[in-house]
Amino acid sequence: MFFLILLLCFVFSFSAYANPACSVCTIAIGASLGVARELGVPDAVVGLWAGALFTLLGYWSILFCEKRHWNFFARDFLLIAASVGMIGFIYLSETPYSPVIIWNVFYLDPILFSAILGMLIYIYSQKFYQWMKLRNGGHAHFPFEKVVLPLGLLFVVSAWFYHYPI
Repeated sequence: MFFLILLLCFVFSFSAYANPACSVCTIAIGASLGVARELGVPDAVVGLWAGALFTLLGYWSILFCEKRHWNFFARDFLLIAASVGMIGFIYLSETPYSPVIIWNVFYLDPILFSAILGMLIYIYSQKFYQWMKLRNGGHAHFPFEKVVLPLGLLFVVSAWFYHYPI
């Protein structure tokens, strides 16, 4: 299962175009994850945001290595895989691994599934932003579009998981 997740991270890992988000937003998301679990938010919703946060941290690691000209074999893949792989540490003390059948296709723990989905949503929202920006002459359509796009998509999927739990 671990190698399958690493393979998925390799398939869906891309180079970072620019600084993905501001540090204030990253710290706010990270701090709110613990608070959300304490308030009784479903684990699938928390996992969704955790996957997006860990992907963001992976992108920041790539940018950190690029600034210092640290280039090594499969650097981007290894940094994204390591950052998203950190979701596994939640199973050490926070919650037991309890896989369920999701949508009659996947047999995963809801936190792990939603973390992978959060990772994919964040990556593709950034790709979509770059595509929209390119079609608009290299400019965003409105201020903070790069932030609104992933947050909006994550909010919609969070609402879906809240009302229709896994």
